Amino acid sequence: MEAKRAFVSPFRSPRCLAAASAGKSKLTHPGKAILAGGIAGGIEICITFPTEYVKTQLQLDEKANPPKYRGIGDCVTQTVKSHGVKGLYRGLSSLVYGSIPKSAVRFGVFEFLSNHVKDESGRLDSTRGLLCGLGAGVMEAVFVVCPMETIKVKFIHDQTSANPKYRGLYHGVREIIRAQGLRGTYQGLTATVLKQGSNQAIRFYVMTSLKNWYKGDDANKSINPFVTGAFGAIAGAASVFGNTPLDVIKTRMQGLEAHKYKSTVDCAMKILRHEGLPAFYKGTVPRLGRVCLDVAIVFVIYEEVVKVLNKVWKTD
Repeated sequence: MEAKRAFVSPFRSPRCLAAASAGKSKLTHPGKAILAGGIAGGIEICITFPTEYVKTQLQLDEKANPPKYRGIGDCVTQTVKSHGVKGLYRGLSSLVYGSIPKSAVRFGVFEFLSNHVKDESGRLDSTRGLLCGLGAGVMEAVFVVCPMETIKVKFIHDQTSANPKYRGLYHGVREIIRAQGLRGTYQGLTATVLKQGSNQAIRFYVMTSLKNWYKGDDANKSINPFVTGAFGAIAGAASVFGNTPLDVIKTRMQGLEAHKYKSTVDCAMKILRHEGLPAFYKGTVPRLGRVCLDVAIVFVIYEEVVKVLNKVWKTD
């Protein structure tokens, strides 16, 4: 008896057939993404925080004051001279406590959204990757990043004051809430949502594009960690050049001098009027170094942790 032939729809594209023959790409369970993202975020921030500190100091250093720092090296030198090497880690605790849930929310939301929009072969196209990244960025901005960043910026700014008033994380948070209420931890929310939304939209768009290019028609092709790191660095650089102006505005809106600005637009106009266009790219170099390293580390650790979780946590 002649063996039955499997029916193949004539309406499926060659690309879909090729992907199907290579095997359908496995979806990442949101729970795994949350756990892997949290681990990746915690490790990354401990490695890269000094560059974040320097970037923030340069962005807070207004031309009208006059400037306190002549550049990156001078900022590092003055900080170490005044506060020791540990001064470069002022505000770290607020970011450690925040980076874990931030990355957890980012990757959890991204995987949740992308699992619903991938094609039948499990492939996510670049445009949908951008939209999923945008959604992940907005969610992390509202639930984690805005309060975390506001506290971090106030801590770093407080250190430059003649008489610092915050003795530590819990004391600082208590004082901020006592003086300004919970609203005091949500300064610059609009700017933060715009920044994080565009950040993750750009990063996931670039990462999705590069991964699709690298894998070709084989959706299950593994990617070497070094390649993932290189793709992450490229995605990070793209986001820096794409949204540093929003980062500068966000930082000003969250500093101790935030009362000078009526809104995000007012802040942008005052920076433009008093300091010119170059002010919108203050801190670009240290941010570039930090973000490229940040995104590369996070994506590498995330991907590797997911691989381990797939072996010990069966969700299929």
